Amino acid sequence: MQVVVSPPFVFLPLVKNELRPDFHVAAQNCWVKKGGAFTGEVSAEMLVNLSIPWVILGHSERRALLGESNEFVGDKVAYAISQGLKVIACVGETLEQRESGSTMDVVAAQTKAIAERVKDWSTVVLAYEPVWAIDTGKVATPAQAQEVHAELRKWLQENVSTEVASSTRIIYGGSVSGANCKELAGHPDVDGLLVGGASLKAGFAGESYFLQ
Repeated sequence: MQVVVSPPFVFLPLVKNELRPDFHVAAQNCWVKKGGAFTGEVSAEMLVNLSIPWVILGHSERRALLGESNEFVGDKVAYAISQGLKVIACVGETLEQRESGSTMDVVAAQTKAIAERVKDWSTVVLAYEPVWAIDTGKVATPAQAQEVHAELRKWLQENVSTEVASSTRIIYGGSVSGANCKELAGHPDVDGLLVGGASLKAGFAGESYFLQ
């Protein structure tokens, strides 16, 4: 089991120093290229200088609110890896897209933009986070989560390699709680959980995990 904690930027050094040594820290984002005149952005190089090993990229809120395209997210993933960071790359569909039956088209397109730019998959974890299940109280059923995770693994096998498909961890995020985490994580293609607000609740850490 591997645990990664991802606080806001300003708390990264504090959390890193306070955590037990076998826990890791992730930033919630980083810039797409080498540092320069990009006021307010945090570069991959800055994270490396702080000895932050992980970064989350492509979160649905950044895609929706800040207009980050699939290609932009793919570029960010590639650059972060080139600087020595490990990446948790998020993919997922909206409620409208799910109801229209285009879940896998959307998720495959998001994954394709990453796969076209990544050569070393040992530093990438995919996080499936259906947008309709984030902070809504709704959660994909374990069967729904398993279905998408299995399809993602199949996509990797057909479009990248069998080795990458079998070794890449695919984790689930979206209204994960202490009540549903064990059942979600019990499915064969769900390799861990991307936990939001529930991770701040007392007792949750003893019941669940981030990466398996």
